[in-house]
Amino acid sequence: MQTFLGMILGALLLVAGVYVYDSMQTSAVANSEVAAANRTIVNWDVAKADWDALKDRAHRDWVRISSR
Repeated sequence: MQTFLGMILGALLLVAGVYVYDSMQTSAVANSEVAAANRTIVNWDVAKADWDALKDRAHRDWVRISSR
């Protein structure tokens, strides 16, 4: 159980660290050479869209399963 909790905590710390790092970088909209050197690690817009799609699918599946 401690190992499982440690893995979850490690994943959360990793995502938080990447988010903080990316929030201090320049915008992905800029296309200059400076922006190419300071690109973010994660495309947060795509990650949010994927997360929203996952939540919608889980909700639809839950409604379908619970209606039986």
